[in-house]
Amino acid sequence: MKKEKSNIKKMRIEPYMFLIPSFLVFGVFLFFPFFKTIYLSLYKTNKMGQAKLFVGLDNYTTLFKSASFYNSLLVTLIFVAIVVIGSMALGLVTAMLCNKTFPGIRFFSTAFALPMAIASSSAAMIFKIMLHPSVGIINKLLGTSINWVHDPKYALVCVALLTAWLNSGINFLYFSAGLSNIDETIYERASVDGANGVQQFFRLTLPGLAPIMFYTLVVNIIQAFQSFGQVKILTEGGPGESTNLIVYSIYRDAFFNYRFGSAAAQSVILFIIIMVLTLVMFRIERKGVKY
Repeated sequence: MKKEKSNIKKMRIEPYMFLIPSFLVFGVFLFFPFFKTIYLSLYKTNKMGQAKLFVGLDNYTTLFKSASFYNSLLVTLIFVAIVVIGSMALGLVTAMLCNKTFPGIRFFSTAFALPMAIASSSAAMIFKIMLHPSVGIINKLLGTSINWVHDPKYALVCVALLTAWLNSGINFLYFSAGLSNIDETIYERASVDGANGVQQFFRLTLPGLAPIMFYTLVVNIIQAFQSFGQVKILTEGGPGESTNLIVYSIYRDAFFNYRFGSAAAQSVILFIIIMVLTLVMFRIERKGVKY
């Protein structure tokens, strides 16, 4: 009996033993930084980032009284909207173009998926040359002399479009996988019933892609909120604060102004925003499935 009990105990404990390495990795690289950030957000720090004076929620109240912080939130929301819509639309269009077999499909599929393999810093450097006011190819083609990344009217849109293109590669793969799972016979039956291409797209393709589209939407929103490299290289948050995304504001506060407490508070607020948006989207998706 004792042997049986010890075997049962061992069987219950053994699976959790295999999880210990994973928990250690998560603890060092995820949980510790997360709780450390919350801890720092309650303190004033020195230039080395060490907590020196406990101020409670003072860092948060200071942020919510700051016009610059509200501007960074607004700029971030506009940026995220452009990036998510642009990258998903581009990924869906390219996936549909490569959904049929034709000569050279491998070349086009590789080209459409390529952005996911390009570092944001490298793409930003190339984009910066393309947008140069005097030697850039964009102004040459349009016959203009606009200083794209230094004009408040265009800077945010330029950074957002670059980010949308960078994110479109992985979206192309997601949507290609989703389209391959849709049964081709339903299109044949729809054609026999007289449905045109537009009707087939809205009545068959989009509903068939619904689960993939939801997942892609969540991933793209999270990625867009965390965009940094392209902002740093193209605009550095300027001109003025027209591209001062909340992630860049965190970087600037921490490593230029040495206000680690304020930067940590902004990080916590960003985490809450992303978490709330994700939970709301999952709630909406569940209701859609239910009804």
